[in-house]
Amino acid sequence: MIKENSISLKSIGLEKEIIFKKAFGSLLGVAYGDAMGMPTSLMDPVTIRKMFPERITSLLPAPEGHIIHNKMLAGEITDDTQQTLLLADLFIEEKKFTRHGVAKKLLEWAKGLNAFQSMILGPSSLRALKMIDNGIPVEETGSMGDTNGAAMKIAPVGIVHPGDYDAVVNDVAEVCIPTHNTNMAISGASAVACAVASGMANRNMDDLIEAFYYGAKEGMKFGRQWYGASISKRTELALKIIRSGKSEAEIWQDLYDYVGTGVAISESVPTALALVVYYNGNPLKTAEAAANIGGDCDTVGAIAGGIAGAYSGYEIFPSNIIEQLSRVNKIDFEGYAKKISDSVLTT
Repeated sequence: MIKENSISLKSIGLEKEIIFKKAFGSLLGVAYGDAMGMPTSLMDPVTIRKMFPERITSLLPAPEGHIIHNKMLAGEITDDTQQTLLLADLFIEEKKFTRHGVAKKLLEWAKGLNAFQSMILGPSSLRALKMIDNGIPVEETGSMGDTNGAAMKIAPVGIVHPGDYDAVVNDVAEVCIPTHNTNMAISGASAVACAVASGMANRNMDDLIEAFYYGAKEGMKFGRQWYGASISKRTELALKIIRSGKSEAEIWQDLYDYVGTGVAISESVPTALALVVYYNGNPLKTAEAAANIGGDCDTVGAIAGGIAGAYSGYEIFPSNIIEQLSRVNKIDFEGYAKKISDSVLTT
């Protein structure tokens, strides 16, 4: 049973070393899932098989002429990881998440990349950030945001609240206000962040699934009432598919066909959780599956990777992958993990 009270790290037996290992694993999981899915993002399974006849098992560059990621290098991250690290920066700097802090970070980042004149941003974020730039209050700008942009960047909220699911959901709602202030988006993002928080607290897979459902349910209480398929019901279907006894390839296809892997948060979030469960929290395997399954591959990979990385910890990642992600993107992921884990332990 999920408890609805504030939880101290001491009360659940977590020490600095575990927090660091889990935080590092989650951030690496986001980046690896993102970079693995980058070359095949927005492709259907048939197109992926034509472009990549062999199953994708390693970090690859984007194929020439990719609609969004043209000329990106093997191991290069997209906006999924970039926005995740913006939230990490915000917490490291301010020891909390605020709607205005999130809006400021996102707007500065978007302008720095000239994102308003490109296809980097998802539809909800693009619409909202343009409104913020025009002086619209942040309480109004995210009122139609219902895409997976709410979930792809949310891992830091789970990282900083190990095992404290009510704190997670409250902070997710705050983070979502500027760009994704709908109950659908907050539900999906809360489910993901609660699953990360479960992994951070060193819980087992059954507890992680329960935390995911708790976040989905509680998240529906926040934001503007919106329409869409139930995160929880879609997740039930996704878990049924992975437990069907079918082959891996058949499971991928069924997830793609029946649950979905698109930008709708009610598609990508349930599918991501199903991959985490199917591969027993292995972020390397979830990333590989996301890259091959089709759809919004980088975002499904980032979401699943963030959860699985928190569950397994960073030691599961080979040193050459950590080195490649850090070198190609010029990002010190280990340094990020140290800073955010230190921030967790001092708040």
